[in-house]
Amino acid sequence: MIERETKRTGLAIGALFLVTAAGLAGQDFDWSGAVDRGDAVTIRGVNGEIEARRASGGRVRVTATKQARRDDPSSVDIQVVEDEMGVLICAVYPSRDDDRPNRCARGDRYHMNNKRNDVQVDFVVEVPDGVELEATTVNGDVAIRGLGSRVDATTVNGSIEIETEGAARATTVNGGITVRLGRLEGPLEFTTVNGSVTLTLPGSTAADVEMSTVNGSIETDFPITVRGRWGPRSARGEIGGGGPTLEVTTVNGSIRLQRGG
Repeated sequence: MIERETKRTGLAIGALFLVTAAGLAGQDFDWSGAVDRGDAVTIRGVNGEIEARRASGGRVRVTATKQARRDDPSSVDIQVVEDEMGVLICAVYPSRDDDRPNRCARGDRYHMNNKRNDVQVDFVVEVPDGVELEATTVNGDVAIRGLGSRVDATTVNGSIEIETEGAARATTVNGGITVRLGRLEGPLEFTTVNGSVTLTLPGSTAADVEMSTVNGSIETDFPITVRGRWGPRSARGEIGGGGPTLEVTTVNGSIRLQRGG
């Protein structure tokens, strides 16, 4: 989660604007709105992919498609919360626990248990320059291409692909991570358990690097000034004299740092 201070002082903390939106036959969703520069659009899914691309204008647009093999797609709502941090959009599954209902919210107030509901919600997000993106799902890939701002991507069972000019963070369990950065803004963190990590970095990269794997190798196109011990499965040092922190970790997979254009 990207932490930030409240920017919209005219809006009381905790004051939320909530919309439940359903499109044609409860299947589709389409929302657009303005988000201040430096604030974020946050997507929270459970089953389904998240795709993001750069917006052609200054407004955020989020569309979603629902599908299922067994359960009713209209049983899953898509809720929009606008607050002092930007906009939060969640796929909300039917609650099964009256004592703790599913809720679209931030931090510990968020709760979602789909109880084996097989409805899949695929999101497509258009993000203007200057607006950050937080994309979270459980069962699905995350693909983020051509953005100009900070990205925070999380999944459990799925791969992550990121292309951005800003800082980035990516975490998955079962899947690989592929990242292309136009410039380095830190800190940068990329973590998986079962999968490889491939980072394409600018040729002028300067960073403090920490990399580790258990069952895999480490390859780099960049000369690294080593701090401490260098091994085939762990490395710590500096690229280009040091700079933002770049941390890369996997268990079952390899790590590769590639030199980009």
